[in-house]
Amino acid sequence: MDRLWQCVLQHKDWLSSPFFPVLFALGTYLLFCLPFLLLDLLSPRLALIREYKIQQKSHVSWRTMWSCLTHTLYNHVVFVFPLTVLRWYWRQVDLPAEAPDTWTVVCHMAACLLLFDFQYFVWHLLHHKVPWLYRTFHKVHHKHTSTFALATEYSGVWEMLSLGFFAAVNPMLLKSHPLTELLFFVLNIWLSVEDHCGYDLPWATHRLVPFGLYGGAPHHDLHHLKFKSNYAPYFTHWDKLFGTLQLE
Repeated sequence: MDRLWQCVLQHKDWLSSPFFPVLFALGTYLLFCLPFLLLDLLSPRLALIREYKIQQKSHVSWRTMWSCLTHTLYNHVVFVFPLTVLRWYWRQVDLPAEAPDTWTVVCHMAACLLLFDFQYFVWHLLHHKVPWLYRTFHKVHHKHTSTFALATEYSGVWEMLSLGFFAAVNPMLLKSHPLTELLFFVLNIWLSVEDHCGYDLPWATHRLVPFGLYGGAPHHDLHHLKFKSNYAPYFTHWDKLFGTLQLE
């Protein structure tokens, strides 16, 4: 990891600024959405792409995409950025000279991901089981019963900040290296976008993880369609334990 960390440290001033976390997260999110948006534009014309669409009769319009995009940008400008600046004043970035070893990075990323999966499951289950929480906070995200990439961050402010808090606090709890934190954010954003992409592709994460341990896009799309199952964002073990797993 030394070579990668030295490349990162070349941009130390930029990484230490209060602007970096918001622009990095938003830029990474939109970059990961782009390939799926291209598939959405081509799927009505190409049967080969439509074959992998989970809800094949659904179609994402330009108007819907634009609505989700402007909603996401508004939330980031009005809410995320000011809070990020406050966090920067409270806990300025410390970039150590040495990189972590690869095994530590992998273990910490896995721990962060599993912890986030549990936190999201509990949060999500409560916001479906308590009618007031659902109506007040989570209903916005369920406007779209067919998932697509830009619907990933189409949510209310409370939901966006809650899940963002979980993702940010876990590396702090584990005292992870800043490089590990950065890589975890990238991984978490990718998996979240893939969860909402609306496509069951041959190389999707849930096809790479054996024994049905990872739900992926079909798992989460079914949640958006039927509302009463599959509350964990990524893995399936919590839904299995609580009897909320639905496969079809």
